[in-house]
Amino acid sequence: MNAAARVSAFVPDDLPEPTFADLAHLPGMQPARIRMLRTIKFLQDPLGRSKAMVDDYGRVFRRQDFGGWGVSLIGPEANELVLFNKDKIFSSALGWNPVLENLFPHGLMLMDFDEHRIHRKALSVAFKTEPMRHYLGELNSGIVRGIGSWSGAPEFRFYPAIKALTLDLAAASFLGVPWGPDAQKINKAFVDMVLASVAVVRKPLPLTQMRRGVKGREYMSAFFGREIPKRRGVTGDDIFTQICNTTDDEGVLLTDQAIIDHMNFLMMAAHDTTTSSISSTVHFLGTHPEWQDAIRAEIHAVKARTGGELTYESLGDLETIELVFKESLRLIPPVPSMPRRALKDFVFMNHRIPAGSHVGVNPMMTHRLPDVWPDPERFDPLRFTAENSRGRHKYAWVPFGGGGHMCLGLHFAYMQVKSFFFHLLADNCIVLSDSYSGEFSMFPIPKPKDGLPLRIERI
Repeated sequence: MNAAARVSAFVPDDLPEPTFADLAHLPGMQPARIRMLRTIKFLQDPLGRSKAMVDDYGRVFRRQDFGGWGVSLIGPEANELVLFNKDKIFSSALGWNPVLENLFPHGLMLMDFDEHRIHRKALSVAFKTEPMRHYLGELNSGIVRGIGSWSGAPEFRFYPAIKALTLDLAAASFLGVPWGPDAQKINKAFVDMVLASVAVVRKPLPLTQMRRGVKGREYMSAFFGREIPKRRGVTGDDIFTQICNTTDDEGVLLTDQAIIDHMNFLMMAAHDTTTSSISSTVHFLGTHPEWQDAIRAEIHAVKARTGGELTYESLGDLETIELVFKESLRLIPPVPSMPRRALKDFVFMNHRIPAGSHVGVNPMMTHRLPDVWPDPERFDPLRFTAENSRGRHKYAWVPFGGGGHMCLGLHFAYMQVKSFFFHLLADNCIVLSDSYSGEFSMFPIPKPKDGLPLRIERI
């Protein structure tokens, strides 16, 4: 299957690594005396420092981080240019490789053009309507079981609790089995892999986060590798079994290594980004409880029509949950920055960007531009009604990416979020702790700094 990819048709063999001199004509940072220190300071406050750079330099600027020199492009037009990638200027693989190559190599996001198209088509079989119906049944039962102990319990930290639950849910939908005794090791492996993605030390040296991340990948690869022979030739409703038996355009099964790479990446994407997204939505529902009331009324109306169940057909009726979810992801997108690499020279906003440049678009900042989102720091789910969305740029809101690399599990994510809040808020309310800081760490994947302490009170 890999042989069918023709990435080399688009990627130059001699792609240069731009220097400060190559980007000196752009507004932006001057060379840092200690590049690592600059990166550490950015990671301490990514949102504040990103805002400052946009204020100082505009929507196209030169930046420097642990990966070297790059260019940031801010705004809906930049998102469309880079993510839609009509002229095949940008490589997703070469953009993400410096961040993820040691941890999630050959995942779908680290592929381009024909290779990406072939693998995406093969994997999409797991997200068609009938499998999705089955996943919803697993999600409904798993969520009811998982949140059963929360209602009326003492105050607890929501983030680690939802992280454990989404791991269990991913196990059921993705693997078709509970994680069992390996759960803590698997959870730790994924945490280590994600943290390593932005570790300042990029080599897996002893005692470093990158070393822990690489070890986590080794553990997960062995885990999936042991399971693949059990799934070949077997009919199953879970994502893993379907991927083990899917074929490419020529009817050839994916290799074991391709399946391992895809499962590592898909599990990370489904587990960590969903944990982040649900946590940010809970944060905003806790700080704006009137939206809990609106969602609860909608849930009861749906239950009255369905006999109390959340069916696949009734997902579209949970419009208020969707509005709240979208606004939460506007302010706290699960992937705050999306890197690419330019394969050839291009011009944007009258700035010439040379081939080889590391180019990043920044949903975290685009989602806060006042000319796109009036009063951008205000939480207002009504921004996403059909009437209020009319005329807004298609790429103004991109928490799931866009173009050919739009998140493959987008509809699965919506379904899981709707199922979660359907079951949580029907007879409960979220009450934030008085000690809750309300602060999120934004990189690499946003999470509440203090774990989001709260209570779930029975109504």
